[in-house]
Amino acid sequence: MIKHIVMWTLKDEAEGGTAVQNGLKIKEILENLSGKIDTLKHIEVSVDIFEASPACNVVLYSEFDTKEDLDAYQIHPLHQECGVFIKQVALSRSAVDYVI
Repeated sequence: MIKHIVMWTLKDEAEGGTAVQNGLKIKEILENLSGKIDTLKHIEVSVDIFEASPACNVVLYSEFDTKEDLDAYQIHPLHQECGVFIKQVALSRSAVDYVI
């Protein structure tokens, strides 16, 4: 199983919204992928982060059966659509993928 974790720090204001508003929108659009991309087995998104180093506004946790499934998710058109908005409002991104 592959675990995929991403953390974003958001711009204070971007695309007409505050970091809080944009974080909630990211949560909504990413969670909306559940059940729409076959290779995505599980997804969780939180904006209620009380401790992180480095600091972040949004964290994504997702699971895939194989690295190939993660690769398919990354290039899926629905995931790519989410990325357009996220890239506009994100200041930085950290990610880790690992196998269990």
